[in-house]
Amino acid sequence: MTTRPVRIALQLQPQHADYRRIRRTAAEAEDLGVDVLFNWDHFFPLDGDPTGRHFECWTMLAAWAESTSRVQLGPLVSCNSYRNPDLLADMARTVDHISEGRLVLGIGSGWFDRDFAEYGYAFTPDGSRLDDLAAALLRIERRWSLLNPAPTRRIPVLIGGAGERKTLPLVARHADIWHCFGEPDVIARKLRVLGEHCAARGRDLAEIEVSTTVTGGPTAPGEPEDLGRRLRDLGVSLFTVGASGPDYDLAPLRRWLKWRDEENS
Repeated sequence: MTTRPVRIALQLQPQHADYRRIRRTAAEAEDLGVDVLFNWDHFFPLDGDPTGRHFECWTMLAAWAESTSRVQLGPLVSCNSYRNPDLLADMARTVDHISEGRLVLGIGSGWFDRDFAEYGYAFTPDGSRLDDLAAALLRIERRWSLLNPAPTRRIPVLIGGAGERKTLPLVARHADIWHCFGEPDVIARKLRVLGEHCAARGRDLAEIEVSTTVTGGPTAPGEPEDLGRRLRDLGVSLFTVGASGPDYDLAPLRRWLKWRDEENS
């Protein structure tokens, strides 16, 4: 269905590990040939010991921008509620320059109530947070047009989420990449809805790269030859492997990279 080449991302989840281990794993993933290196925007571990080690998203991305040289990088995803949108635009522009044009701005409305509560952010209803995200995306785009120096190029925007009434219209309007979770039949249904929103805006759905998490997330794990092919047939081209500390097992990543190379050959 898709003509885009397969790309493989690693979400290097910054929980339960010291930073030296995280840095070594990022370097190893780049050496293995991963296309995109993601972290996440949380303040506490999402699983395991809730008081375990954890590090902040954007300061880490700036460090990765210096310590890597080829791989794209970004948050999967930055929570809109945690930062003023104009500030976030400036942060993204700065990391874009540090990395010499390798940043992907992943963004969403946030969901982990502990992050909000302990850091003093109002955990408003889902609809309200999505309305805020809609306004923030316009502010981010405007701020990018005003910054000096400007971003190195049009920074790709990844929007995470699959809400049919509010999130997918934002994807149709703003996103270069749409990241979704779920089994293939769920993604197929959401793609149909996204296609309708794109058509209403006069946009070709094929302009949006479709991304999903294949291990370390809500999707049931599967081997690339099966799960990858089913998702590929739907139009997915960016496949994210999740890895959690403290030890970061990259064996699943290696299998998905092998499959990518076979698919793209």
